[in-house]
Amino acid sequence: MKVLVTGGAGLIGSHIVDKLLAKNHEVKILDNLEEVTHLHGKPAYIPKEAEFILGDMRNYSNLEKALKDVDIIFHEASFGGFTPDIEKYVDSNSLGTARMFEVIIQKKLPIKKIIVASSGSVYGEGMYLCSEHGIIYPKQRELKDLKNKEWEMKCPTCRKEATPIQTDEDKPLDPQAIYSITKYDQERMTLLLGKQYDIPVTALRYFVTYGPRQSLTNPYTGIFSIFSTRILNNLPPIIHEDGLQTRDFIFVEDVADANILAMENPKANQEVFNVGTGKAHSVKYLAEELIRSYNKDLSPKNSGSFREADVRHIIPDTSKIRNILGFEPKYTFDMGVKKYVEWIYSQGDVKEYFSTSLIELERAGMIKK
Repeated sequence: MKVLVTGGAGLIGSHIVDKLLAKNHEVKILDNLEEVTHLHGKPAYIPKEAEFILGDMRNYSNLEKALKDVDIIFHEASFGGFTPDIEKYVDSNSLGTARMFEVIIQKKLPIKKIIVASSGSVYGEGMYLCSEHGIIYPKQRELKDLKNKEWEMKCPTCRKEATPIQTDEDKPLDPQAIYSITKYDQERMTLLLGKQYDIPVTALRYFVTYGPRQSLTNPYTGIFSIFSTRILNNLPPIIHEDGLQTRDFIFVEDVADANILAMENPKANQEVFNVGTGKAHSVKYLAEELIRSYNKDLSPKNSGSFREADVRHIIPDTSKIRNILGFEPKYTFDMGVKKYVEWIYSQGDVKEYFSTSLIELERAGMIKK
């Protein structure tokens, strides 16, 4: 098969490329090498066996070149992170996906399948259980509660504190940030147009992915790298709220495997899947584990700040992808952390960029106290 991986120089895309080449597929990569992520240019890990196209989802001629003679598309390209760049999110993600389909439709390209990278962030808050009212789908926390440091989610009916439970694919979607809205756009647009033009599509909702090749220069995304670069420069990792908010951290090799399963199994067609481990850890626990792994005498710094768009708890139910595609993560949290730390040590001295971005985000009103 001839396969295109948009965003194929990135964390997840590059690992998909490796797995495709190992299965003897012909691979193209389209990537714009966003400077903040690829500060030193084209990464050395991009295989010579893959055709690399330096190009952008916002450019029709780049898309035409990348899509020519392609059977399968892994649409991984996305502008991500936590930044105030509203227009760039929409142009790169939402309109970039629209442009890709315009080329496919206008050129009548015989695409056999598209796997689109969605995000667990499209849910907004996760699912919760209220002792009095059962399963609830709460909206974003109220600003007055956040300012009063009342972090935990409350039942919207009785205002009692609710317990987080696993979130399945049927939960109503409620994206709370511009990035999340554009990921929703990418997912819904691809599923809709795939159906209209008879192209099988699978949407994969990734949870917090980490691992080797995660950018060490982008201070707006990648909690593992942000925490690690601070710790390795003898600076405490900064946590928002009380640090007890929980996330599902999944190793990049497992995410890449989920993509290959989605490509190869027709049961994945026109389906949406959570891609995670189904287990959650607090942000504070992650910071403490990384400090221990780097053998540093530090403690996480609670800044007393919060990000209004953040959700409190999100834990994916992964039974659907397990039952339909046979997906089982190979890496536990401890195994993944060990692998990540080994990789970052191999990178030599690393610089810390988060301090500058923190000031910028506070000035933009995206981080509040």
